[in-house]
Amino acid sequence: MKILAHSSNDWIPVTAQLLHTAYLITMFVVFPYTPWWILLITGFIYSVSISWNINGIAHNLIHNPYFSWKPLNWAFCWLLSVTVGFSQQFYEVFHNKHHQGNSDRPDERGETVDLLSIYRHGHEGEPENPWAYTFLSYFRDDPMPIFQDLKKRRPFTAYFAVFEIASWASLCLLAFFLNWKFMVFYLPFYYLGHCLSYLNGYFLHYGGNPDVPLAWGVSSYNKLYNVLWFNNGYHAEHHFKPKVHWTKMHELHLKIREQQRAAGVRIIKPPHALGFMDPDLPKAKPGVTMKGPTRVPEASS
Repeated sequence: MKILAHSSNDWIPVTAQLLHTAYLITMFVVFPYTPWWILLITGFIYSVSISWNINGIAHNLIHNPYFSWKPLNWAFCWLLSVTVGFSQQFYEVFHNKHHQGNSDRPDERGETVDLLSIYRHGHEGEPENPWAYTFLSYFRDDPMPIFQDLKKRRPFTAYFAVFEIASWASLCLLAFFLNWKFMVFYLPFYYLGHCLSYLNGYFLHYGGNPDVPLAWGVSSYNKLYNVLWFNNGYHAEHHFKPKVHWTKMHELHLKIREQQRAAGVRIIKPPHALGFMDPDLPKAKPGVTMKGPTRVPEASS
């Protein structure tokens, strides 16, 4: 039976997920024997790995499930959820709404279709301050409406999402019982990891144009970033064609490059998580076609 549903290259993110889980388990096992300065390094790496997983492995799983056998996808979702500390099922709903709204501006009632829109908590049509978005978004996510909606349409998925969260919470309680000091160490890095994911998400859209489909997202063609983050840098391309497999993003970019240039797609030089360091960042104005940084260069092969 064919194991992978789309591409043999999907063994790469699948293996990466297994290694991510192994890394977390290793952190717990070696904690009592590790110097504090090494613990700080491993904790920060785990924080970065949360954002890496959410924006790479988990994200691509939503659009193109890795396995042809559904139970394997469910099992993989569970493993991913307890490693990162969230529900993959809820993430899928939030992310689908993100694609429906494409970081839209609030309507006359102050609501956005995209629950993750950088404009949702901004003022006068401007994006929210990046640091407020980064550090407050974790506390704004409300899974209850998502659960109620899922319960009506896909009850098994709704309760599986609860199972994912309950599994992570149970493992945290067990870890508290076995070594409470580890959990005091773990939780701040866990929170920081999700903050880094929101920071990454902010600059995936800051300077994009919510009114032009080709320019909904902001792209980065940094080579190392795209290798490590499973081509997450091709974000304008991804929003234009969300079902294109992660291995085909460069090919898609080459096909629509001239259209992107005409639409004024914004390109930043650093990876999205470091988007605040982009030299052209002050020129970015939401919803305005910019000169200079909006030029679409050819991504290197």
